[in-house]
Amino acid sequence: MAKKKGNVLRIIVGVLGAAVLVMAAGLIVSGRFSARLQGGENSQPEQSETTVLDSEVQEVLDSLTLEQKVAQMFFITPESMTGYNRVTQAGNASKEAFVKYPVGGLVYFSQNLKDPDQTRTMLGNMQQFSEEQTGLPLFLGVDEEGGTVVRIADNAAFGVENIGDMADIGATGDSSKAYDVGETLAGYLKDLGFNVDFAPVADVFSNPQNTVIGKRSFGSDPNVVSEMVVQAVEGLQDNGVAAAVKHFPGHGNTTQDSHSGYASSDRTLEELQSMEFLPFEAGIAAGTDFIMVGHITLPNATEEQSPSSINKEVVTDMLRTGLGYSGLIITDAMNMGAITQEYKSAEAAVKAIQAGVDIVLMPEDFQEAYEGVLAAVEDGTLTEERIDESVARIIAEKLAIQNESLNSDVVG
Repeated sequence: MAKKKGNVLRIIVGVLGAAVLVMAAGLIVSGRFSARLQGGENSQPEQSETTVLDSEVQEVLDSLTLEQKVAQMFFITPESMTGYNRVTQAGNASKEAFVKYPVGGLVYFSQNLKDPDQTRTMLGNMQQFSEEQTGLPLFLGVDEEGGTVVRIADNAAFGVENIGDMADIGATGDSSKAYDVGETLAGYLKDLGFNVDFAPVADVFSNPQNTVIGKRSFGSDPNVVSEMVVQAVEGLQDNGVAAAVKHFPGHGNTTQDSHSGYASSDRTLEELQSMEFLPFEAGIAAGTDFIMVGHITLPNATEEQSPSSINKEVVTDMLRTGLGYSGLIITDAMNMGAITQEYKSAEAAVKAIQAGVDIVLMPEDFQEAYEGVLAAVEDGTLTEERIDESVARIIAEKLAIQNESLNSDVVG
């Protein structure tokens, strides 16, 4: 796909007016499909295509038990799934654990990744287990932003160059370089077997005292960051790897680090709309498959004073409804201090789903979180219809991945 030039933000204004709002009883589409629906009448899929998609999603959804559906809403480490301290292969223990907990995704870190052959074999085996157990692909994710946050480019065994800090990319003012970043990352991630990259960072670096974002951000100008985010998303997804734009509603104005504890932004809703939200709107217009919600508290923008990842005012009112996002909403890692200091794993997972989240990432205690969600459905705290709403989005995205894989096998 040719790299897009020009003023992206002018386009976004018109595009967002056609954004698809996903309702529980309405057509459920993933980011890949919503990108086409948001692109104007010339890119609108035929009615038969959306009908077929909806029918396929429902067929898969009907085939899953409640336990399998709840498991699909978790994205965890292989260690959390198996109980082992370090996982570098996927054999019988991983298969048995996956049969018991057929989770939606696994996220890998440096300790799991030794070299290309080992990684391809491990991820390939997990994909096979997932297809056998659920008939669906497994989300296989990694934090590979470039610069200071990489799991592969810092390992000489993989032979790939670190693309550097996004601040340097943003400073060039050339958004095509952000496309190159996405294309490069997707090139080696897909080759290894990954299909999700927790990137790009869409935070506007507006507070010089912020230490957690820093050079991970494309910069302090929301317009520049927006243009870069569009190109990075397209660079990743044009080349077969789902993007996860992060960390909504924006972590660039905080002084605290949510990894270690409470973190807040003093922005009002109006200020967020004019600054922090712009790159996320751009990512939505580009069709990002995932948006990651951070654990930032917004004392001046929400009535409920809880982290954004478990706050319905942020997840549903601001992101799903306000920005019209129809793709997958995933939490930031739920083992971070901003969550664990105040909430048990089960409570946090249930609150995240109540808030409107589709996927819970890395709860501190996965088994507790999983059982807690099941118990919440059984006692009526959560409805199975609410579970189905998110799992339908997950299935739609996985069917898109599956179809792309089949098409790539045929072409050539």
